[in-house]
Amino acid sequence: MKLILEYTWRYKKYLLLSLLGVASFVLIQMGVPTLLKYIINDSIMKGDSSRLLSLGLLMLAVIVIGGFGEICMSFANSRIASNVIRDIREDTFKKTQSFSHAEFNQFSVSSLITSITSDAYQIMLFVQNMLRSALITPAMTISGFILIATTNPQMFWVALVAVPILLLGMIFIGRKSLPYSHAQQRGLDKINLNMREGISGLRVIRAFGNEGFQSQRFEGVNSEYCGVSKTVFRIVSIAQPGFYLLFNTMIAVILWKGSKSIGLGTLDVGTLSASIEYVFHILFSFMMLAVLFLMYPRASVSAGRIQRILESTPSILENLENGITETEEKGTVRFENVTFAYPDSEEPILKNISFTVNKGQTVAFIGSTGSGKSTLVQLIPRMYDVTEGRILVDGVDVRDYNIKSLRDRIGYIPQKAQLFTGTIADNLRIAKKDAITEEMKRATEIAQAAEFIAQKEGGLESRLSEGGSNLSGGQKQRLAIARAIVKNPEIYIFDDSSSALDYTTDLKLRTCLKQEITDATVLIVAQRISTIRNADKIIVLNEGKMVGEGTHGELLKTNGIYHDIAASQLTEEELRETE
Repeated sequence: MKLILEYTWRYKKYLLLSLLGVASFVLIQMGVPTLLKYIINDSIMKGDSSRLLSLGLLMLAVIVIGGFGEICMSFANSRIASNVIRDIREDTFKKTQSFSHAEFNQFSVSSLITSITSDAYQIMLFVQNMLRSALITPAMTISGFILIATTNPQMFWVALVAVPILLLGMIFIGRKSLPYSHAQQRGLDKINLNMREGISGLRVIRAFGNEGFQSQRFEGVNSEYCGVSKTVFRIVSIAQPGFYLLFNTMIAVILWKGSKSIGLGTLDVGTLSASIEYVFHILFSFMMLAVLFLMYPRASVSAGRIQRILESTPSILENLENGITETEEKGTVRFENVTFAYPDSEEPILKNISFTVNKGQTVAFIGSTGSGKSTLVQLIPRMYDVTEGRILVDGVDVRDYNIKSLRDRIGYIPQKAQLFTGTIADNLRIAKKDAITEEMKRATEIAQAAEFIAQKEGGLESRLSEGGSNLSGGQKQRLAIARAIVKNPEIYIFDDSSSALDYTTDLKLRTCLKQEITDATVLIVAQRISTIRNADKIIVLNEGKMVGEGTHGELLKTNGIYHDIAASQLTEEELRETE
């Protein structure tokens, strides 16, 4: 609730307008039956037509003023609810952008998507009802009881009895439905997860003919969510018939007592009519509040989930204000006794790694699957922070940098080429917002992407579908490489990012890179010996440890692991030539 109130309080002007609208709403709801009482008692019963006209005009004025106020209230409430949901979604999304991989593993992507979509929507619905019910109910209740007490005291106690019954019922239903609301949102997380896996992995599912199995998995989580929702709906469904039973009982009691009083001459028809209207509005406003109470458990769960995201502290501090932005050194990378373990891992994946890369050098990393190659290069732009030791970029510990300044020095090309919906040019400008056409064309030529781009209608302005699914794997990798080149960084990190390229294209790419990018430092993670054999230095990793360092020729002679990898890829003649 604190989160909801905090965001709602930002819009004080609209809250004031809503309060004025509530006052007008109460005026029309309570003013009309009051005037109706006088019309019946003082005009109709006495046959006073002039009095009838004046009271009728006054009632019309009250209706017009009240109607205008209600429009203002609806407008203000809609604005507040829309702005609150916008702010919550923006803040939640911005927060996720500061998360490291550790936080994404903690929350899970499917849960974050549910929070930004479904949880935020539940809060919007709650805010809309809260602004209306939470303000109207007290005003209607107080004014209604005052009017009943002054006009028909004997009915006051009848109306008073109904209020505690309603409150107790609302509290009971709210508490009963709270744990099921938690289960509902967890069920939505599972549905989102299954949907993401089912759609993104559709080719694999079809290749193994497992559509039926995947459908069963989804049916299982969907049925589980359906079962929880049915339980919630059954609990909530008690409220409406219970309210109408209480409401009709109160009206019947008032009519019964009122008719007896009219027969005894102690009550007139107009006052009885007004009393019924007062009780109706009091109970109806409480019914609106009951709806709010029924919504509260789920809104509370949603707000708690979002608040947990907003209040989480990223494990990687960005140092945006006090971090280092300028250095004298350029293009150097140094690992000093670096050990790294994932947050949920018992054993380090990298152990006591030390090496130096000087400006303009090309250094490659090779090793068996799971040896820690990709993890090692991800530590440089601080995708994770080291567990022990330190990493220096341009002579400064990466943890002391302003993180934006650090990453501006690095062009990172990940294993999986991630492209975004939009044009090819839009994707290239992710690395450099103000990149001009000539810069983009140069980058695509170096990355061997210019040819297939030229064949597309629109060239650089050709549109890519979601994730670049209208491109082949090799084309996506070349665009990802071109995106890094557009940035023109000091340090390039190729994280096995040419695995989908054929040998000829890979060779052309490496040749162009060496010719066009002479001053930059290049770090390459690769499985192919052909990709790294001309590197200035090759570092061999095995089970997280650095077990070799040297040139291709040196390692063939001195390192058994490297020799075995090379022997599995090169012919005997090629091995003899390099040895």
